[in-house]
Amino acid sequence: MNTNDQKMLRPRKSVSYAKWGYIFILPFFLVYIVFTLAPQFLTIYNSFFENYRSGLKQIGPNFVGLDNYKALFTADPSGTVRILKYAANTLILWIAGAIPQFVIAMLLAIFFTSYRLNIKGQGFFKTVIYMPNLIMAAAFSMLFYTLFSRVGPIQGLLESWGVIDESFDFFSVRITVRGMIALMNFLMWFGNTTIVLMAGIMGIDQAMFESATIDGANSVQVFFRVTLPLLMPIFVYCLITAMIGGIQMFDVPQVLTNGKGVPNETTRTLVMYLNNYLTTKNYGMGGAISVILFIITGILGGIVYKMLSAQYKDPERQHRQRKGNVL
Repeated sequence: MNTNDQKMLRPRKSVSYAKWGYIFILPFFLVYIVFTLAPQFLTIYNSFFENYRSGLKQIGPNFVGLDNYKALFTADPSGTVRILKYAANTLILWIAGAIPQFVIAMLLAIFFTSYRLNIKGQGFFKTVIYMPNLIMAAAFSMLFYTLFSRVGPIQGLLESWGVIDESFDFFSVRITVRGMIALMNFLMWFGNTTIVLMAGIMGIDQAMFESATIDGANSVQVFFRVTLPLLMPIFVYCLITAMIGGIQMFDVPQVLTNGKGVPNETTRTLVMYLNNYLTTKNYGMGGAISVILFIITGILGGIVYKMLSAQYKDPERQHRQRKGNVL
């Protein structure tokens, strides 16, 4: 056998394409570790230290253990545990905006994806619905502040219609301020939720709807027996992301109330409370609040996921998975 034949019979070195996949995703992990994961651990670390500035004097960092967490849950002289009060405010504001957001988004998604109605110009309607999401929250808040101020156009309209006889301060009534915040959150996010739900509905096999209709199911039965169960993973995703955004609510109430949470701090949220400690450079208390926010988000996200997804899991599939069968 000559040299050329030996070279041809020699096994060729295969190219490992797997390593290139790791190389391509390596920048993401580097950015995540440097700008997300490391700051998270640093925040947890700072939450166990006393570290703030008093005038020109820097106090700490001094290790204080769980004292920062204890201080957060200690009542003030008026008997109010502020972090619990602000957590309740955040929950109320989020629920007030999230309920209409998901109801309207679901109705619009069903309306625009209905093969029976066959709505024309869906691209135009999607653009119009999504446009409020492109407006900055600060601009939205300034717009509402201008509209509802004592010299704003809403005051003039109500006086001309005879609804009120004199100037009314919308920002002195708790329900009106909370209503404005909830309305702004609804307007900014219902379009995004609508488009995501529309994508989920359009991914469902049309034969499922046709079969249900042939079997005599009406529109309500089709929605609850076919659409909603198959759409549940997308719905759970939208709900959890909306809940995380609600817990982190900051910009709308901050700008609308000038950071004061008027009236009587009934619109001050947890992140607004956190921001006060960051502006005063009290990193220990700020870190403690951040850790509590992280724990609350994780617990609520897990509860929502379990509650909404457990009832739609296939028991037979779970049984086969426990047996180790290939599905």
